[in-house]
Amino acid sequence: MTGVGPFSIHVLTVAGAVLLAWFTARALARRVPDAPYRAAGSMAIDAAFWGLAAARLGYIAQWWEEYRAAPMSMIAIGDGGFSWWVGVPAALAYAWWRTRAARALRWPLLAGVVAGVAAWVCAGAVLDLAQRSAPPLPDLQLATLDQRPISLGAYAGRPVVLNLWASWCPPCRREMPAFEQAEAEFPHVAFVLVNQGESAQQARAFLADEGLALRNVLLDPASQAMQALRSRGLPTTLFFDAQGRLVDTHLGELSMASLKDTLSRRFPPSPEPRTDKE
Repeated sequence: MTGVGPFSIHVLTVAGAVLLAWFTARALARRVPDAPYRAAGSMAIDAAFWGLAAARLGYIAQWWEEYRAAPMSMIAIGDGGFSWWVGVPAALAYAWWRTRAARALRWPLLAGVVAGVAAWVCAGAVLDLAQRSAPPLPDLQLATLDQRPISLGAYAGRPVVLNLWASWCPPCRREMPAFEQAEAEFPHVAFVLVNQGESAQQARAFLADEGLALRNVLLDPASQAMQALRSRGLPTTLFFDAQGRLVDTHLGELSMASLKDTLSRRFPPSPEPRTDKE
């Protein structure tokens, strides 16, 4: 599952973690005599905000070259891109600082932040397990741009990034150059871009107008890939390992930074074999 309605599953897990932090901080603060427990919930929301802001800035710093090349992608937080090792300390530091004049709320607030982080980590682990038990790369019968039949099974044996797109979809159009660049930088990965519901003429016209040279653009006029993969919208990107197992998903537009991040974590290139010289 990539999302619920228009929301990605990753966005929903973050929202759930923030809600748990708010509830925990309020519930514990109510047990403190004469403590303004409602303020604890407000502080938990503020801590989550500053933690997420710091996590985003840390991620931008980590992938600065990619973001510098496309500055507007810095504010495109819908594609993910947060450094937890920056955000969590920032949220805890804010909670400690914010309660300097309300010491009675410090431990309820810190406990709320920790509960939210724990819930987020657990949700991530559950999602990873669910993805690994998901159906493998489907062996769909599709077609190339010159109308030759081809099966997705032809890409078995190597990592596959499967992108579902259409030329009428603005975020699909915007993310295409990222796939072209990644194709050159990660040659051991097969980038398979499956057009949904359009003709070969429409797909070719779009690629020509944008000056894109992508190796594996396939046609799916019946949109059977969306049905088989239970995609809820376009663009959808799914990452399959060399054994055909689903290891990551993304609903919505991908930036170059988030695409390279996922590829580096999921499909690191194999080290070059060493040759000993006498």
